[in-house]
Amino acid sequence: MSETTGDYYLHDTYLAWCKNQGVPFVEGFGIDLPSLELKPWDQFGMDGAICELVGGDDFISTFCFEIPPGGKSNQLHHVYEEVIFVLSGHGSTSVELPDGTKRTFEWGPNSLFQVPLNVKYQHFNGSGQEPARLASNNNLRFLLNLFRNETFIFENPIPFDARLGEDGYFTGEGELIPIKPGRHQWETNFVPDISNFELKSWDARGAGSSNLRWILADGTIGCHTSEMPVGTYKKGHAHTKGTNVFCVSGTGYSLFWYNDDDEYERVDWKHGVLYTPPEDMFHQHFNTASEPARYLAVQFGSTRYPLFEVKRQIWDKGVDTSLKDGGNQMEYEDQNPRIHKIWLDEIDKNGVKSQMGKIFDEEKIRKGNT
Repeated sequence: MSETTGDYYLHDTYLAWCKNQGVPFVEGFGIDLPSLELKPWDQFGMDGAICELVGGDDFISTFCFEIPPGGKSNQLHHVYEEVIFVLSGHGSTSVELPDGTKRTFEWGPNSLFQVPLNVKYQHFNGSGQEPARLASNNNLRFLLNLFRNETFIFENPIPFDARLGEDGYFTGEGELIPIKPGRHQWETNFVPDISNFELKSWDARGAGSSNLRWILADGTIGCHTSEMPVGTYKKGHAHTKGTNVFCVSGTGYSLFWYNDDDEYERVDWKHGVLYTPPEDMFHQHFNTASEPARYLAVQFGSTRYPLFEVKRQIWDKGVDTSLKDGGNQMEYEDQNPRIHKIWLDEIDKNGVKSQMGKIFDEEKIRKGNT
């Protein structure tokens, strides 16, 4: 009997598909998408690369696409969901609805959108001089491994009329659905600029923190935007793997650790840097700039459609509940004193004044008497 091969033992259809695409397959703890090398991707009619992140899960894929000046993608449609974050450039997307009518919307840097499930669409670069770079977050990985049939995924004729949303959702209109801090939702298909969109206060997550969750095309890919004011940082927390975090604006860093770690993993971020905290690994986000810092987090499962019991529990009560009360958040007073000292040293380099003095005895910490 011949030796067994990957087709018969521990086969991953998605990874096999990736190898056949002819584009870079980039692995890392953090990836700088704006500087990523891309190559022509025939499947989509754009240049692209596939990102494989430490901390990723079995449900979400991340692709980086670029459309050359004056260029366009192939006309596409598929039964996987896809959330697009515009890293740079300007352009438009034309959508053909199941009844044959068309909708077109224009996007630019920091736009966020999701084309409704399985409708035909095409991206266009609106500039004759600058390329447009897009980050795609999608659940192709899960569906390709589940069905193992590309025709079913890319040539499926079934319409999903219930996913289309209101006509205004294609032009940036939407609806605020108030729930409670950290769970407020904005429902739409397209957000013109998430770097300036009004967020809602969420002090329980960190000093001056704000947040808003996006419900895009009634999809199951959850995403939210959070902001840290100048001179502040988030509380440490842990959760399931597979949350892709993009820096939208500002600069800073994130620390990662398990409870018994003596040292921290660190990712420094600026616009377009992507990272994913591993399973149950504590992590904490720090603003070191003289401007607010925003990030976009994307994952499989949303506050509307959690899909998993563990996420249902987290979003019901655990996401901003202290470890002492059975949640997954580390309060400021319980964090390692070294964490605040590291941050103070960083903001001192940038001439930024801390706004955390009411929480920490910073004079004592600066002197090393922690």
